[in-house]
Amino acid sequence: MSFLSLSTDLVTQAYPDQPLAVAIDATVGEVLELMRAQRGSCVLICSDNADGCRLEGIFTERDALRWMAAGGDHHTNIRLSMTRTPVVLPATATVGAAIDLMSQRGLRHLPIVDEQGTPQGVVAVGGIVHYLVEHFPQAIYTLPPEPGKRYMHREGA
Repeated sequence: MSFLSLSTDLVTQAYPDQPLAVAIDATVGEVLELMRAQRGSCVLICSDNADGCRLEGIFTERDALRWMAAGGDHHTNIRLSMTRTPVVLPATATVGAAIDLMSQRGLRHLPIVDEQGTPQGVVAVGGIVHYLVEHFPQAIYTLPPEPGKRYMHREGA
């Protein structure tokens, strides 16, 4: 077990997912199929430029629910349903910065980008929880389902 420091450990240590990415001209149907096939919860929408992939937007499970609620068509271009100019983190950001940003903005996924803005990964709530559990297994695994409540009898068999 290593020492935990939310102010110095990089976000790349919080088990980021490999980015799922599609071109800006993809359809919502293609993006949903990629999410289903890869069991992903978000897809990065990119345009190609001389330096590689430039992040244009993100399509998350929340966007999919909004699209479905609006009666969306599978042939709709993804740029009409994606979240434009998503909040991103540089690869040099700390885990603490990621937690703060996710908490303040109500985000579950943050793309990690390099100096050129090319996606390098996606930090998700699950990765951060995994990171925290790795550092505090006893504290996390023994928490009661309702913190602060004392139980008179031991639960389980």
